[in-house]
Amino acid sequence: MPDQPEMSPASKELLKKVRMIVPPMLEKFHKGMLGRVAVIGGSENYTGAPYFSAMASARLGADLSHVICTPPAANVIKTYSPNLMVHPIMHETPHPSSPSQIATPVIAMLAHLHSLVIGPGLGRDALMQSTVAQVISAARERKIPLVLDADALWLIQQQPELVKGYKECVLTPNVVEFGRLAQAVGVDTQGDTGRKGCQALANALGGVMVVRKGGVDWISDGTDERTVTGDGEGGRKRSGGQGDTLTGSIGTLLAWRNMYLDGAWDTEGAMGREETLMLAAWGGSAITRECSRLAFIERGRSLQASDLTDKVPIAFETLIGEKEESKL
Repeated sequence: MPDQPEMSPASKELLKKVRMIVPPMLEKFHKGMLGRVAVIGGSENYTGAPYFSAMASARLGADLSHVICTPPAANVIKTYSPNLMVHPIMHETPHPSSPSQIATPVIAMLAHLHSLVIGPGLGRDALMQSTVAQVISAARERKIPLVLDADALWLIQQQPELVKGYKECVLTPNVVEFGRLAQAVGVDTQGDTGRKGCQALANALGGVMVVRKGGVDWISDGTDERTVTGDGEGGRKRSGGQGDTLTGSIGTLLAWRNMYLDGAWDTEGAMGREETLMLAAWGGSAITRECSRLAFIERGRSLQASDLTDKVPIAFETLIGEKEESKL
């Protein structure tokens, strides 16, 4: 067991609640029940980000982890790991199909998913962005929990109405993306990207969950009771791609949240949708920061995003651990 990370008393209390939404591994569960998560992203120029996100989801414990991407990206991502299901059904400009034609098979998959991550490696191609806008609308109609990052946040800057008021949505901006989102929805944070700024942006977007990544992560849906900090120690190397571990981790925790809310096992407590959404977002932050801490101890300044992937199960065991039923 690795050394325990430094953590505030408030974070320790939140961890106790996160443990409640983690399902035990029971005999009665069949394939797919412990999480069916998809990542939409991956384009000709970006293949690493969707892989890191989907693998974080899988390593945390999702049964089925999908990547929905363009054909050129699919050919590359398939060589990274045979554990992921890779669907080459997204397309970039120029392509003869319309956004609705491309979105149709993606939307058909939604009925089989517990959560959807959009943005890692997506890019800003107009056809990709228009397709994703249709998928977001369809997922919202079906009440599929969403995690939006990277260039999906760029889309939200252009069309904030896509997620405004959707309280099954988690946005994961860094400080720069946070500022752009705030400007897009007319929020003057006066340079505050902490508690007040995070609450103001979440409220302007109608109560979506915002995870502002940084030296300390701020997580808020705009309310005082669901505004918390991710203050785990983390590593000191800021290499690109670490946020993809965050999105995949949140995706799996959202899938487990569905099981908790559906009463798939003898659950503890009686937490509702809003509190458990916050816990999934905060839990993803805690796991990612612990992955970064562990990888930095081992790799130092040479740390890369891929170093976090193998640390996901170790971070889970360190922070949360298996329920007793899972060890029988």
